[in-house]
Amino acid sequence: MLQALKNLPREARDTLFLLAVIAWVIAPQVSNLPLWCSTMAGALLLWRGYLAARSLALPSRWWLFGLLVVATAATYYTHRTLAGHEAGVTYIVVLLSLKTLEMRTQRDAFVIFFLGFFTLLSNFFVSQSLLTAMAMLVGLLGLLTALVNSHMPVGRPPLLQAAKTAGWMALLGAPIMAILFVLFPRLAPLWGVPGEAPGARSGLSASMQVGTIASLALDESIAMRVRFRGTPPGQGSMYFRGPVLSTFDGREWRTLRPGARTAPPTGAELQVLGNPVDYEVTLEPNNRPWVMVLDATENRPDLKGYRVTMAPDLQWFSDRPITELVRYSVRSHTAFRYGPSERVPALQDYLGLPLNSNPRTQQLAGEMRRDPRYAGAGTPAMVAAVMERLRTGGYTYTLEPGVFGTHTADEFWFDRKQGFCEHIASSFVVLMRAMNIPARIVTGYQGGSLNTVDGFWTVRQSDAHAWAEVWVAGQGWIRVDPTSAVAPSRIASLTRLVAPSNVLSQALSRVNPAFTAQLRAMWEAANNSWNQWVLNYSQNKQLELLRNIGFESPSWEDLTYVLIALVVSASAIGAAWTLWERHRQDPWLRLLHGAALRLRKAGLQVPDTAPPRHIAALLHPPTAANQHANPDLATIAQWLLRMEAWRYGPHARPARAQQLATLQREFRSLPWPQRIP
Repeated sequence: MLQALKNLPREARDTLFLLAVIAWVIAPQVSNLPLWCSTMAGALLLWRGYLAARSLALPSRWWLFGLLVVATAATYYTHRTLAGHEAGVTYIVVLLSLKTLEMRTQRDAFVIFFLGFFTLLSNFFVSQSLLTAMAMLVGLLGLLTALVNSHMPVGRPPLLQAAKTAGWMALLGAPIMAILFVLFPRLAPLWGVPGEAPGARSGLSASMQVGTIASLALDESIAMRVRFRGTPPGQGSMYFRGPVLSTFDGREWRTLRPGARTAPPTGAELQVLGNPVDYEVTLEPNNRPWVMVLDATENRPDLKGYRVTMAPDLQWFSDRPITELVRYSVRSHTAFRYGPSERVPALQDYLGLPLNSNPRTQQLAGEMRRDPRYAGAGTPAMVAAVMERLRTGGYTYTLEPGVFGTHTADEFWFDRKQGFCEHIASSFVVLMRAMNIPARIVTGYQGGSLNTVDGFWTVRQSDAHAWAEVWVAGQGWIRVDPTSAVAPSRIASLTRLVAPSNVLSQALSRVNPAFTAQLRAMWEAANNSWNQWVLNYSQNKQLELLRNIGFESPSWEDLTYVLIALVVSASAIGAAWTLWERHRQDPWLRLLHGAALRLRKAGLQVPDTAPPRHIAALLHPPTAANQHANPDLATIAQWLLRMEAWRYGPHARPARAQQLATLQREFRSLPWPQRIP
């Protein structure tokens, strides 16, 4: 096949290469484009490739106009607009593909190049990951190679030569790009991504049906990364608090109804205990407002660009959904007391159960309350009894408990006796409420895994968890994780249920599981470094950089001045480099060029590639008639002949430098004519 490509005419070869680069640039967008758009773009590129390979004529303009009308109508029908980044990306991909069918002149090719660069940038609307950046770097080099190749009109230059030139150009431009990246002011929305979050994906939500978290357990994508300052807490204490679900309609748990209690807890209600845990969270975009922190956080997380507030149930919210990668510092306590010490009317919100819901669970609650062993023993004894039932009652922890019906708690306690964390927590809270004990569900993430390469804790969607909180007189809200009674390893050693892996993962694991795990850790560490140093390079870091180099109160004006100074310095360095390059030029050639230049000014027609002997002949033809016609010209001619002799004649190496210096001195003293007739 490669041989067939080598044998193609240059035009066909260059066209196929450009089409391959365009396909590479569009490919990452396929999953985000409408199906008709991906299909149409692929078909158009294949059509153009077939025409190029067969050296067939391009379609008429009527064909192109018809396809353009169809593409425009389909884009509008799909997005109900031609504006916005989704419709815009769809349209630009179709236009780029269509334009290849009318690539007749170099100007058409330039239009395709620049449409290709624009399409390449649009990939970052969807993802800004390291993998995307690497793929787009390849696309950039491909487009540059095609662009350089198009500027080589003579012959059939190899693509490798164009690729080397393109790579060298990219390398030369890299320092300038680095300076602009570091210092160019990050002014929204210039650096922002409009619309939906890049790579926004599913995660925790404000409601929970039994089974929703089990689906998250199959998602190995990263929810956040955590770097602890100092000793991290025990794995069993890593509860990252998310949505608190308090209202139950029999099928679904929701956050507390609007207007219930809105004031954050007072200092008397939240008392942190023990040593604090300081850490830094890098939260992936999730299009949700929850700011994940370890239980419990007394002070506001340091989240730049967002207004963060605490809800009454210790949830931390941002004022808008988190649609970008964010990093914030937090101080938390894993030991704390929270909530009213006495029973207050507001606790009624955490006792509600639908009428006629889970009748067998309510009957069980009545039996336990009437049991002489627990009568008057208080909430801790009731909780302990239920946990003992979970430990010894034959309950199992599984990702596939089946589809539950109307009375989910009844099915868990008496029929199936198996479930995931939300099945267990939901059934536990229903039983607590049936026993007149205020209780609620807390969702979030529990645990994580330490990446030994970079020292960050990685918390995945598969670490999503649901646990319970019960109110105890004199103590307030107490965390109870009923899953720990069914599957202690889930909490203590963070043993996860493993989702079915794909064929590639199975193959790699069979070859060398340790190597596969290390490879994954290294890749995630590289991604994390990309997040920390590139994606998370914010306005604050720019100003912090200025502060580190001596600006006491840096501002945008200071940033601009530094940027201008560096650009001017880079330009001066570039000019100096050019002069140095000129100085490095062959001194003999430079001397000959100077002589030719002076003679041209005097009116002598000296060809650009004329050797010294030829110039001497032009000045003073070797005939008897003009032996003494112009002695000055004869002197110059003799000097030119000595120039040639120095260049091509035999000389001892130590004397060459001295002889060249003599020629250079003579050049300055020669009787250069003002006018040669």
